[in-house]
Amino acid sequence: MLKKLFLFSCGATLLALAGCNNGGSDSTAGSSGAGSTSTASSGGAKGSGGADKMTIAVIPKGSTHVFWKSVEAGARKAGAELGVNIIFKGPVKESDRAQQIGIVEQFASEGTSALVLAPLDDTALVKPVKGAMAKKIPVVIIDSALKGKAGPDFTSLVSTNNFKGGVLGGERLIKLLGGKGKVVLLRYSEGSASTAEREAGFLSVMKKNPGITMLVDNRYGGVTAGEAKDEAMNMVDKLRQANGVFTPNESSTLGMLLALRQTNLAGKIKFVGFDASEPLLEGLEKGELNALVVQNPTRMGYEGVKTAVAALKGEKFPTNIDTGVALIDQANRSTPEIKAVLNENK
Repeated sequence: MLKKLFLFSCGATLLALAGCNNGGSDSTAGSSGAGSTSTASSGGAKGSGGADKMTIAVIPKGSTHVFWKSVEAGARKAGAELGVNIIFKGPVKESDRAQQIGIVEQFASEGTSALVLAPLDDTALVKPVKGAMAKKIPVVIIDSALKGKAGPDFTSLVSTNNFKGGVLGGERLIKLLGGKGKVVLLRYSEGSASTAEREAGFLSVMKKNPGITMLVDNRYGGVTAGEAKDEAMNMVDKLRQANGVFTPNESSTLGMLLALRQTNLAGKIKFVGFDASEPLLEGLEKGELNALVVQNPTRMGYEGVKTAVAALKGEKFPTNIDTGVALIDQANRSTPEIKAVLNENK
Protein backbone atom coordinates (compact mmCIF):
# COMPACT_ATOMS: atom_id res chain seq x y z
CA MET A 1 0.00 0.00 0.00
CA LEU A 2 2.81 2.41 0.92
CA LYS A 3 4.53 1.60 -2.39
CA LYS A 4 1.37 2.47 -4.36
CA LEU A 5 1.00 5.78 -2.48
CA PHE A 6 4.64 6.63 -3.21
CA LEU A 7 4.23 5.96 -6.95
CA PHE A 8 1.00 8.00 -7.07
CA SER A 9 2.71 10.95 -5.32
CA CYS A 10 5.64 10.93 -7.77
CA GLY A 11 3.29 10.88 -10.75
CA ALA A 12 1.32 13.83 -9.42
CA THR A 13 4.52 15.80 -8.85
CA LEU A 14 5.71 15.19 -12.41
CA LEU A 15 2.37 16.35 -13.81
CA ALA A 16 2.50 19.53 -11.73
CA LEU A 17 6.01 20.30 -12.94
CA ALA A 18 4.97 19.78 -16.56
CA GLY A 19 2.03 22.13 -16.05
CA CYS A 20 4.30 24.86 -14.62
CA ASN A 21 6.48 24.76 -17.73
CA ASN A 22 3.57 25.76 -19.94
CA GLY A 23 3.75 29.37 -18.66
CA GLY A 24 1.12 32.12 -18.93
CA SER A 25 -0.42 33.86 -21.92
CA ASP A 26 1.87 36.08 -24.03
CA SER A 27 1.12 39.81 -23.69
CA THR A 28 3.44 41.05 -26.42
CA ALA A 29 0.47 41.81 -28.62
CA GLY A 30 0.18 44.50 -25.99
CA SER A 31 -2.41 46.84 -24.66
CA SER A 32 -1.63 50.53 -24.85
CA GLY A 33 -0.95 52.62 -21.78
CA ALA A 34 1.40 52.55 -18.86
CA GLY A 35 -0.42 49.65 -17.30
CA SER A 36 0.40 47.16 -20.05
CA THR A 37 2.94 44.49 -19.20
CA SER A 38 5.54 42.54 -21.08
CA THR A 39 6.87 39.02 -21.04
CA ALA A 40 9.51 39.76 -23.66
CA SER A 41 12.91 38.12 -23.42
CA SER A 42 16.00 38.21 -25.60
CA GLY A 43 14.55 35.54 -27.82
CA GLY A 44 11.22 37.31 -28.24
CA ALA A 45 7.89 35.50 -28.19
CA LYS A 46 7.14 32.27 -29.93
CA GLY A 47 5.14 32.63 -33.09
CA SER A 48 3.10 30.05 -34.94
CA GLY A 49 5.03 26.90 -35.67
CA GLY A 50 7.31 27.58 -32.69
CA ALA A 51 9.58 30.02 -34.55
CA ASP A 52 11.09 32.87 -32.54
CA LYS A 53 9.63 36.31 -33.28
CA MET A 54 11.25 39.65 -32.69
CA THR A 55 9.64 41.77 -29.98
CA ILE A 56 9.68 45.53 -30.46
CA ALA A 57 8.61 47.92 -27.72
CA VAL A 58 7.07 51.19 -28.92
CA ILE A 59 7.30 53.82 -26.19
CA PRO A 60 5.27 57.02 -26.78
CA LYS A 61 5.44 60.24 -24.79
CA GLY A 62 2.04 59.50 -23.27
CA SER A 63 -1.07 57.40 -23.50
CA THR A 64 -3.95 59.84 -23.82
CA HIS A 65 -3.60 62.02 -26.91
CA VAL A 66 -5.19 60.88 -30.18
CA PHE A 67 -1.80 61.38 -31.85
CA TRP A 68 -0.31 58.42 -29.96
CA LYS A 69 -3.25 56.18 -30.85
CA SER A 70 -2.40 56.81 -34.50
CA VAL A 71 1.29 56.06 -33.86
CA GLU A 72 0.23 52.78 -32.27
CA ALA A 73 -1.96 51.89 -35.27
CA GLY A 74 0.97 52.42 -37.64
CA ALA A 75 3.33 50.42 -35.45
CA ARG A 76 0.92 47.49 -35.23
CA LYS A 77 0.36 47.56 -38.97
CA ALA A 78 4.11 47.25 -39.56
CA GLY A 79 4.35 44.53 -36.92
CA ALA A 80 1.64 42.49 -38.63
CA GLU A 81 3.24 42.88 -42.05
CA LEU A 82 6.74 42.04 -40.84
CA GLY A 83 5.78 39.26 -38.42
CA VAL A 84 7.06 40.87 -35.22
CA ASN A 85 5.47 41.31 -31.80
CA ILE A 86 4.62 44.89 -30.81
CA ILE A 87 4.35 46.12 -27.23
CA PHE A 88 2.97 49.66 -26.88
CA LYS A 89 3.65 51.17 -23.48
CA GLY A 90 4.18 54.74 -22.36
CA PRO A 91 3.79 56.98 -19.32
CA VAL A 92 0.29 58.09 -18.36
CA LYS A 93 1.31 61.77 -18.34
CA GLU A 94 3.56 63.46 -20.85
CA SER A 95 5.31 65.21 -17.98
CA ASP A 96 6.48 61.98 -16.34
CA ARG A 97 10.08 61.72 -17.50
CA ALA A 98 11.00 59.35 -14.68
CA GLN A 99 8.33 56.85 -15.70
CA GLN A 100 9.42 56.91 -19.33
CA ILE A 101 13.04 56.39 -18.32
CA GLY A 102 11.93 53.43 -16.19
CA ILE A 103 10.02 51.92 -19.12
CA VAL A 104 13.07 52.19 -21.41
CA GLU A 105 15.30 50.62 -18.79
CA GLN A 106 12.74 47.87 -18.15
CA PHE A 107 12.62 46.77 -21.77
CA ALA A 108 16.40 47.01 -22.12
CA SER A 109 16.91 44.79 -19.06
CA GLU A 110 14.38 42.27 -20.40
CA GLY A 111 16.35 42.00 -23.63
CA THR A 112 13.57 43.25 -25.90
CA SER A 113 14.72 43.01 -29.53
CA ALA A 114 14.45 46.75 -30.29
CA LEU A 115 12.92 49.98 -29.00
CA VAL A 116 10.98 52.66 -30.87
CA LEU A 117 10.96 55.73 -28.61
CA ALA A 118 9.38 59.19 -28.63
CA PRO A 119 11.51 60.86 -25.94
CA LEU A 120 9.74 63.18 -23.50
CA ASP A 121 12.96 65.07 -22.92
CA ASP A 122 15.84 65.41 -25.39
CA THR A 123 18.40 65.29 -22.58
CA ALA A 124 16.92 63.12 -19.82
CA LEU A 125 16.47 60.12 -22.15
CA VAL A 126 20.05 60.18 -23.50
CA LYS A 127 21.50 57.95 -20.77
CA PRO A 128 18.86 55.16 -20.87
CA VAL A 129 19.02 55.10 -24.67
CA LYS A 130 22.80 54.76 -24.57
CA GLY A 131 22.36 51.94 -22.07
CA ALA A 132 20.07 50.07 -24.45
CA MET A 133 22.37 50.66 -27.41
CA ALA A 134 25.31 49.33 -25.36
CA LYS A 135 23.37 46.07 -25.04
CA LYS A 136 23.06 45.89 -28.86
CA ILE A 137 19.37 46.82 -28.70
CA PRO A 138 18.54 49.18 -31.60
CA VAL A 139 16.70 52.33 -30.52
CA VAL A 140 14.78 54.19 -33.22
CA ILE A 141 13.77 57.69 -32.15
CA ILE A 142 10.39 58.94 -33.41
CA ASP A 143 8.49 62.24 -33.26
CA SER A 144 10.92 64.24 -31.12
CA ALA A 145 14.68 64.45 -31.44
CA LEU A 146 17.22 63.23 -28.89
CA LYS A 147 20.55 64.94 -28.33
CA GLY A 148 23.27 63.01 -30.11
CA LYS A 149 23.84 61.53 -33.56
CA ALA A 150 22.17 58.70 -35.42
CA GLY A 151 24.57 55.78 -35.50
CA PRO A 152 26.64 56.03 -32.33
CA ASP A 153 23.94 57.39 -29.99
CA PHE A 154 20.73 55.96 -31.45
CA THR A 155 19.76 54.00 -34.54
CA SER A 156 17.67 56.43 -36.61
CA LEU A 157 15.34 59.43 -36.35
CA VAL A 158 11.83 59.11 -37.82
CA SER A 159 9.90 62.36 -37.44
CA THR A 160 8.18 65.38 -38.87
CA ASN A 161 10.34 68.28 -40.00
CA ASN A 162 9.14 70.23 -36.99
CA PHE A 163 10.86 73.51 -37.79
CA LYS A 164 9.21 73.46 -41.21
CA GLY A 165 5.86 72.79 -39.55
CA GLY A 166 6.30 75.89 -37.41
CA VAL A 167 7.22 77.92 -40.47
CA LEU A 168 4.09 76.73 -42.28
CA GLY A 169 1.96 77.78 -39.32
CA GLY A 170 3.67 81.16 -39.09
CA GLU A 171 3.33 81.88 -42.79
CA ARG A 172 -0.37 81.07 -42.73
CA LEU A 173 -0.98 83.31 -39.72
CA ILE A 174 0.89 86.17 -41.42
CA LYS A 175 -1.34 85.73 -44.47
CA LEU A 176 -4.48 85.69 -42.33
CA LEU A 177 -3.38 88.88 -40.55
CA GLY A 178 -2.34 90.70 -43.71
CA GLY A 179 1.19 91.04 -42.38
CA LYS A 180 0.38 93.05 -39.26
CA GLY A 181 -1.12 92.55 -35.84
CA LYS A 182 -0.55 91.41 -32.27
CA VAL A 183 0.21 87.72 -31.74
CA VAL A 184 0.20 85.24 -28.85
CA LEU A 185 2.26 82.03 -28.84
CA LEU A 186 1.31 79.47 -26.20
CA ARG A 187 4.17 76.99 -25.99
CA TYR A 188 3.89 73.31 -24.98
CA SER A 189 6.41 72.02 -22.39
CA GLU A 190 10.09 72.60 -21.67
CA GLY A 191 12.42 69.81 -22.80
CA SER A 192 10.22 68.67 -25.71
CA ALA A 193 12.45 68.97 -28.77
CA SER A 194 9.67 68.57 -31.36
CA THR A 195 7.51 71.42 -30.07
CA ALA A 196 10.55 73.62 -29.36
CA GLU A 197 11.49 73.30 -33.04
CA ARG A 198 7.93 74.20 -34.12
CA GLU A 199 7.94 77.23 -31.85
CA ALA A 200 11.33 78.29 -33.24
CA GLY A 201 10.08 77.89 -36.81
CA PHE A 202 7.00 79.97 -36.04
CA LEU A 203 8.98 82.74 -34.34
CA SER A 204 11.47 82.87 -37.23
CA VAL A 205 8.60 83.92 -39.50
CA MET A 206 7.25 86.47 -37.01
CA LYS A 207 10.68 88.10 -36.70
CA LYS A 208 10.84 88.63 -40.46
CA ASN A 209 7.64 90.67 -40.40
CA PRO A 210 8.03 94.13 -38.83
CA GLY A 211 4.26 94.59 -38.71
CA ILE A 212 3.94 91.85 -36.10
CA THR A 213 4.09 92.47 -32.35
CA MET A 214 4.54 89.44 -30.12
CA LEU A 215 2.37 89.99 -27.05
CA VAL A 216 3.32 86.63 -25.50
CA ASP A 217 6.05 84.19 -26.57
CA ASN A 218 7.39 82.72 -23.32
CA ARG A 219 4.41 80.97 -21.68
CA TYR A 220 4.12 77.17 -21.46
CA GLY A 221 0.70 75.53 -21.52
CA GLY A 222 1.70 72.22 -19.96
CA VAL A 223 1.16 68.66 -21.09
CA THR A 224 -2.62 68.36 -21.01
CA ALA A 225 -5.45 70.29 -22.64
CA GLY A 226 -6.75 71.18 -19.17
CA GLU A 227 -3.42 72.72 -18.16
CA ALA A 228 -3.19 74.60 -21.46
CA LYS A 229 -6.71 75.97 -21.02
CA ASP A 230 -5.87 77.18 -17.51
CA GLU A 231 -2.72 78.90 -18.76
CA ALA A 232 -4.64 80.54 -21.62
CA MET A 233 -7.27 81.76 -19.15
CA ASN A 234 -4.47 83.24 -17.01
CA MET A 235 -3.50 85.52 -19.91
CA VAL A 236 -7.01 86.37 -21.10
CA ASP A 237 -6.18 90.10 -21.04
CA LYS A 238 -3.46 89.49 -23.65
CA LEU A 239 -5.82 87.32 -25.70
CA ARG A 240 -8.38 90.12 -25.79
CA GLN A 241 -5.71 92.36 -27.32
CA ALA A 242 -4.48 89.74 -29.78
CA ASN A 243 -5.24 89.46 -33.47
CA GLY A 244 -3.65 86.03 -33.89
CA VAL A 245 -2.69 82.91 -31.91
CA PHE A 246 -0.41 79.93 -32.57
CA THR A 247 -0.14 76.67 -30.59
CA PRO A 248 2.40 73.89 -31.31
CA ASN A 249 0.66 70.57 -30.50
CA GLU A 250 -2.63 68.77 -29.87
CA SER A 251 -3.04 69.58 -26.17
CA SER A 252 -2.03 73.25 -26.40
CA THR A 253 -4.33 73.73 -29.40
CA LEU A 254 -7.33 72.14 -27.72
CA GLY A 255 -6.68 73.98 -24.45
CA MET A 256 -6.50 77.32 -26.26
CA LEU A 257 -9.66 76.52 -28.23
CA LEU A 258 -11.56 75.75 -25.03
CA ALA A 259 -10.34 78.99 -23.43
CA LEU A 260 -11.35 81.06 -26.46
CA ARG A 261 -14.79 79.49 -26.38
CA GLN A 262 -15.21 80.21 -22.69
CA THR A 263 -14.23 83.86 -23.16
CA ASN A 264 -16.39 84.30 -26.27
CA LEU A 265 -13.28 84.92 -28.40
CA ALA A 266 -13.47 81.79 -30.57
CA GLY A 267 -13.72 82.78 -34.22
CA LYS A 268 -12.80 86.40 -33.45
CA ILE A 269 -9.05 85.80 -33.31
CA LYS A 270 -7.11 84.26 -36.18
CA PHE A 271 -6.00 80.90 -34.84
CA VAL A 272 -3.50 78.43 -36.31
CA GLY A 273 -2.84 75.25 -34.33
CA PHE A 274 -0.91 72.00 -34.64
CA ASP A 275 -2.12 68.38 -34.94
CA ALA A 276 -5.52 66.92 -35.75
CA SER A 277 -8.08 65.28 -33.49
CA GLU A 278 -11.86 65.19 -33.78
CA PRO A 279 -12.39 68.24 -31.52
CA LEU A 280 -9.79 70.24 -33.47
CA LEU A 281 -11.21 69.26 -36.86
CA GLU A 282 -14.64 70.24 -35.56
CA GLY A 283 -13.23 73.63 -34.53
CA LEU A 284 -11.78 74.03 -38.02
CA GLU A 285 -15.15 73.24 -39.58
CA LYS A 286 -16.86 75.84 -37.37
CA GLY A 287 -14.31 78.53 -38.23
CA GLU A 288 -12.97 78.70 -34.68
CA LEU A 289 -9.62 77.49 -36.03
CA ASN A 290 -8.39 78.93 -39.32
CA ALA A 291 -5.79 76.26 -40.06
CA LEU A 292 -4.07 73.22 -38.58
CA VAL A 293 -0.53 72.06 -39.26
CA VAL A 294 -0.74 68.28 -39.32
CA GLN A 295 1.69 65.38 -39.16
CA ASN A 296 1.38 61.76 -40.21
CA PRO A 297 1.61 59.84 -36.91
CA THR A 298 0.44 56.57 -38.48
CA ARG A 299 3.36 56.65 -40.89
CA MET A 300 5.66 57.62 -38.02
CA GLY A 301 4.77 54.46 -36.08
CA TYR A 302 4.97 52.33 -39.21
CA GLU A 303 8.38 53.60 -40.34
CA GLY A 304 9.73 53.42 -36.79
CA VAL A 305 9.00 49.69 -36.53
CA LYS A 306 10.11 49.04 -40.12
CA THR A 307 13.46 50.75 -39.44
CA ALA A 308 13.96 48.81 -36.20
CA VAL A 309 13.39 45.51 -38.01
CA ALA A 310 15.84 46.49 -40.76
CA ALA A 311 18.46 47.28 -38.12
CA LEU A 312 17.91 43.93 -36.41
CA LYS A 313 18.31 42.11 -39.71
CA GLY A 314 21.46 43.99 -40.65
CA GLU A 315 19.76 45.60 -43.65
CA LYS A 316 20.37 49.13 -44.93
CA PHE A 317 18.06 51.86 -43.61
CA PRO A 318 17.99 55.69 -43.58
CA THR A 319 19.30 57.39 -40.46
CA ASN A 320 16.73 60.16 -40.88
CA ILE A 321 13.18 59.75 -42.24
CA ASP A 322 10.92 62.78 -42.74
CA THR A 323 7.32 61.59 -42.35
CA GLY A 324 5.85 64.77 -43.81
CA VAL A 325 3.85 67.80 -42.70
CA ALA A 326 0.87 69.58 -44.26
CA LEU A 327 -1.49 72.45 -43.57
CA ILE A 328 -5.26 71.93 -43.40
CA ASP A 329 -7.93 74.57 -43.83
CA GLN A 330 -11.59 74.50 -44.82
CA ALA A 331 -10.67 74.68 -48.51
CA ASN A 332 -8.58 71.50 -48.64
CA ARG A 333 -10.02 69.53 -45.70
CA SER A 334 -11.81 66.98 -47.92
CA THR A 335 -9.11 66.48 -50.56
CA PRO A 336 -7.61 63.00 -51.05
CA GLU A 337 -4.15 64.32 -50.15
CA ILE A 338 -5.26 65.59 -46.75
CA LYS A 339 -7.38 62.52 -46.07
CA ALA A 340 -4.31 60.40 -46.75
CA VAL A 341 -2.30 62.35 -44.16
CA LEU A 342 -5.14 61.91 -41.65
CA ASN A 343 -5.39 58.21 -42.52
CA GLU A 344 -9.03 58.70 -43.55
CA ASN A 345 -8.82 57.08 -46.99
CA LYS A 346 -10.48 53.69 -46.84
